[in-house]
Amino acid sequence: MSTLTIEISELKADHVKIADDTLFVDLSDGRSIAVPVAWYPRLFHATSLEKNNWRLIGRGEGIHWPDLDEDISVENILSGRPSQEGQSSFKKWLANRNG
Repeated sequence: MSTLTIEISELKADHVKIADDTLFVDLSDGRSIAVPVAWYPRLFHATSLEKNNWRLIGRGEGIHWPDLDEDISVENILSGRPSQEGQSSFKKWLANRNG
């Protein structure tokens, strides 16, 4: 019996959507994956406009939110890795955001 393996690094994002508390990413192989927005504190604290202002980077290897200075790789999403941002960095970002 043969097994089909797909290298995570070969998968790219085609489209992104955020609905309520879930980040949906459509992948280049036709699948979609959903992860909790709570995994990414900057997205969690973003407005709808900020959440929907995204662009693909690295030919779909990642997603960038310019208003939030947030980058998430497809590899991390597929691997089930939430944000690796340190608490001090996030607290500084949040404090600057709230003025």
